Amino acid sequence: MHKLTQVWDAARNRLLRALPPEERKRLRPHLEKVAFSSGQVVCEPGERIDYCYFPTNSVVSLLYTMQDGSTAEMGLVGNEGVLGVALFLGGGSTCSTALVAVAGDAFRLPAKLLQEEIARPGPLQYLLLRYTQALITQVSQTAVCNRLHSVEQRLCRWLLLCHDRKNCSELLMTQELIANMLGGRRESVTVAAGHLQDAGLIHYCRGRIRILDRAGLESNVCECYRVVEDEFDRLFSRTRKPELSQAGTAFEEAGRGELVTDRNCRDELGKLALHKNS
Repeated sequence: MHKLTQVWDAARNRLLRALPPEERKRLRPHLEKVAFSSGQVVCEPGERIDYCYFPTNSVVSLLYTMQDGSTAEMGLVGNEGVLGVALFLGGGSTCSTALVAVAGDAFRLPAKLLQEEIARPGPLQYLLLRYTQALITQVSQTAVCNRLHSVEQRLCRWLLLCHDRKNCSELLMTQELIANMLGGRRESVTVAAGHLQDAGLIHYCRGRIRILDRAGLESNVCECYRVVEDEFDRLFSRTRKPELSQAGTAFEEAGRGELVTDRNCRDELGKLALHKNS
């Protein structure tokens, strides 16, 4: 792959894009592009994690499977984050399954290299720790949402989160897979998707879901979606453009606001640099 193309592709992951240029340059030789297919299992429960993954246009679901085989989603990871937080938290494995919900690409980094990076204070460490807090918020809010809100509201939340992380208004997704993610019955998802289609918010046909009215989905979604995204915005000083609440095309053209280390983070990094040079 041409190096300039690979660098551009890697920058589609917001965490990698938020790193200072010198940090990205140092990591660049170790980042390997991989392709994910829909339904692919990236990591099994209890399995040793050899790589962390920075998705660019793929979306990975974190699923928990009960003894009777029923499943429920705990969170989503897309171009806003990284798959493999257990590596820098010291666990080395997780109790969940990482399943590709939306096919696409990602960049992987060897576990040993990531652990070396996280062991020393710097921009990558701060970004990963902040992302972990945002992910914990998402996992917690998902548990609340699955308990208290309707399948239709949960479907709206799930579609918006996927849309945010894919930056594309069309998703290839079967109702059976969505049902597994939402922890509900396929029939319930069929009814909910039918209501959204009748309202003109989505179009669903043969495993293809196209978001027609993003603003309409936002008006129908429960509060859980906003809680998750607001926490992400707060932790990364991310600003949103007004057109992001419009139709899918405007969303894709506008893109998301840049992630930045906030003022406190920059101040801490400055102190560390002064201490190192003294």
